Amino acid sequence: VISEDIPGWQVAFEDGITVALDVTLDDDLISEGTARELVNRIQNLRKSSGLNVTDRIKISVEALPGIADAISKFGDYIKTETLADSIDSFAPKSPKGELNYTTVEWMDGEEIGISIER
Repeated sequence: VISEDIPGWQVAFEDGITVALDVTLDDDLISEGTARELVNRIQNLRKSSGLNVTDRIKISVEALPGIADAISKFGDYIKTETLADSIDSFAPKSPKGELNYTTVEWMDGEEIGISIER
């Protein structure tokens, strides 16, 4: 038996058992990951803003690359997890005067603006 790497696959062999996983990220997986990251940031903002666990909110997120796809595909998931009545996006680098948002750390060292209100 010859073992060699297969691009896009992670392979492990132990005690006579071989397991191979396809680790290729497609657009849906990337969008789902973005949605999960948004939920994390929104929940942290809820906590730091002093909102009650049961408070319903409205969310606006800065439309960085990939955000629109994540909201389109997983908006219901984001709303359910964060108790949001609505979620939408606003133009990147919008002046804070237009919308009261908080800038938080995002992926790859970027920052993203997120607004939550009751």
